[in-house]
This record gives sequence, C-alpha cells and structure tokens, in this order.
Amino acid sequence: MLLRPMLESDLDELLVVQEEGAVLGLGAVFPQESYPFPRDSIRERWALEIGDPVIRAWVALDGGRLAGFAATRYDQLLHFGTAVPSWGSGLASELHDAVIDGLRADWPAARLHVFEGNQRARRFYAKHGWVATGSSTRSAFPPRPVLLDYRLEFA
Repeated sequence: MLLRPMLESDLDELLVVQEEGAVLGLGAVFPQESYPFPRDSIRERWALEIGDPVIRAWVALDGGRLAGFAATRYDQLLHFGTAVPSWGSGLASELHDAVIDGLRADWPAARLHVFEGNQRARRFYAKHGWVATGSSTRSAFPPRPVLLDYRLEFA
C-alpha cells in the first residue's frame, strides 16, 4: 500500500470507492431507496476539506488503484474507508495503523464518530483499541442517524 496526500484529481475515483462502500456497508443506516448516496454533497465536502489547512486527507493506493481513503482534523479521524474488494484483506488495518501513527506523533489520544448502525465498522474499531465514550451526536445527512463517539488512547 502506498499512502499519499489526496488531490482534487482523485475525487472521481474516490467517490466511486466511497459510494460502493457506503451503499453496501451503510444500507441499513441510509436505505438507498429513501436516502441515496449524496454524491454531489460528498464531492463538495471533499473539495473543501482537501483545501483546508487543518485537515489532512490521504488516499491509499494498491497496485496503482485507489483502494482507500482517510482524513484527520486535529486529533479526530474524520473519514476512513477502503474499497469493497479489499474488505477482509488487511488493507484497512494497514491504512488505519499508518494514519494513527501520524496522530500519535501529535496527540495523546484520538477520537472519531461511527454510525451506531454500522456494526462492521464498530467491530473494526474495537479490534484496533477504540472505546465508545458513551457520548453521541447525529449526522448532518438525512435521516440524521446517531453517530457514536469513540476514543483511542496512546499510552
């Protein structure tokens, strides 16, 4: 896996990867017949975040193809995902570890939000040492599902 900064020219391929994963992995959270993947809004958000000096965004390349993405803002893991064909391959763990190493250099702990209904992601984060804090918020995207707060201590 090669990890490099995300470029605006990555957005077309990134959105294909992100949409496929969201439709498959978040179908119970965002039923597609009622709440289809908001491609235009997600693209606009990524374009803004790529240009934001406090957000660090990366793409993971595997065999020259975009296979994953991640973004951080200060101590927060803001976005994280891998291409569906890579699920179960270890790529997500490799990407996670690389991003966390960067956070560990600057922060005593990291935090993230994960959809309450995303059991796959919750198991992944628990396996990597993340702990639910008991706090939550709601997504800005309809139907505004619950986002659980998780924390990872760097002791």
